[in-house]
Amino acid sequence: MVVGKKRQGVERPPIPDLLAGLDAELGRIDDQLRALAAAKQRVQGLLQAVVAITREVELPAVLHRIVTTAMELVGARYGALGVLDESGEFLEQFIAVGVTEQERSALADAGFPRGLGVLGHLIRHPEPLRVDDISSHPSSVGLPAGHPPMRTLLGVAVSVRGEIYGDLFLSERRDGRPFDAHDETIVVALASAAGIAIDNVRLFEQVRTGSEQFQRCLLPTLPDMRPFDAAAIYRPAAKPHHVGGDWYDAILLPDGAVAVVIGDVVGHDLHAAAAMASTRNMLRALLFTLLTPPSAVLAQLDRTLEAITDSPVTTTSLARIEPSGAAWRLHWSSAGHVPPLLIAPGGRTEYLFTEPGLPLNVDVGQPRPDHTHPLPPGTTVVFFTDGLIEHPAHPLEESLDDLAGLATAHAALPLQDFVQALADHHPSDAHDDMAILALRTPAEAAQAHPC
Repeated sequence: MVVGKKRQGVERPPIPDLLAGLDAELGRIDDQLRALAAAKQRVQGLLQAVVAITREVELPAVLHRIVTTAMELVGARYGALGVLDESGEFLEQFIAVGVTEQERSALADAGFPRGLGVLGHLIRHPEPLRVDDISSHPSSVGLPAGHPPMRTLLGVAVSVRGEIYGDLFLSERRDGRPFDAHDETIVVALASAAGIAIDNVRLFEQVRTGSEQFQRCLLPTLPDMRPFDAAAIYRPAAKPHHVGGDWYDAILLPDGAVAVVIGDVVGHDLHAAAAMASTRNMLRALLFTLLTPPSAVLAQLDRTLEAITDSPVTTTSLARIEPSGAAWRLHWSSAGHVPPLLIAPGGRTEYLFTEPGLPLNVDVGQPRPDHTHPLPPGTTVVFFTDGLIEHPAHPLEESLDDLAGLATAHAALPLQDFVQALADHHPSDAHDDMAILALRTPAEAAQAHPC
């Protein structure tokens, strides 16, 4: 060992330099964590946006939701979705969000964009487009008079089944910065999900249209009911791919009476619709064969259904409208159905609450009651299914009161317009299909007829 010789090895940096390096490393890690957190937030926002879009079942709502969610994801002040026409060269629809009503009025003469300028560039070149200064882009043709100032643009094409459906446009981040690569990535991902949502809602619309046409084919066209006036209407539920079991019918019977029926088969599928059709046809046959009280006809129908079908539970109300002296009489029996609504010539309304009896396909051994009520000249009787009044947020009594008020307000209308008004302004939430059949007795007294 040599005394005084310097110790061999690498010299360590001073403590302050070590702390500065550590601070720098911690800062870098903190930036990475913040970036990861921001990325996670963006992905969560994208997933929430996709869920929100796919919940919509009407195309206009889907298109509007696509624009608003894209704006939220990147913090854009303005957003729009241009839908292409069949040629794929021009815009036939333009859904714009963020423009004030005053700005819309100022742009009224210009109309919506036709796919020129930078927007047209994206139509012809459907790759994602980021522009920091719209006016400097080679395709720019300027903004029309009254248009809000826009400098930045992010455009992404929306494809449906491999074909360009339209283009999503975003402008002006709220923080004043231009759109970046992260914005582009998130909007491209949203546009992909949007294409699927648009395709789904168009398929839903096709199914819904087909279901409605199928349902309407099963329902009859009312015959000439003179001397009575009669009108009916059917409305499918607002839900897509929904086939219901609601039906109505009216028949002139050989003994001079008029039979009226309204019914609802439990279920919302093809099985319910098929059961509705078979039940209605069986009931028609029984009405012509059994000139008996409505309760006896329903009892025989119930026994027949139990013996030869597997039909689900069904509610129905069967009525005969018979001459009674100088007026008429309503003679009816209910199988668990909502009561008919009576509207007197002066507009006073009354629900015919009575013992409803059991629905069909529950217990054929239980007796079925009959009921009668006078019908003065000019009286309107409204038969309907519960889809007209059911609302989960309102008690049934409240909905019945609302329907009675609606009926009073429109009682003077021609009968077809009257049932149309009830269907248009119903107190329900439209979650179920609805059927309405109304019959109005003549204003003159009835002629005596042996019934």
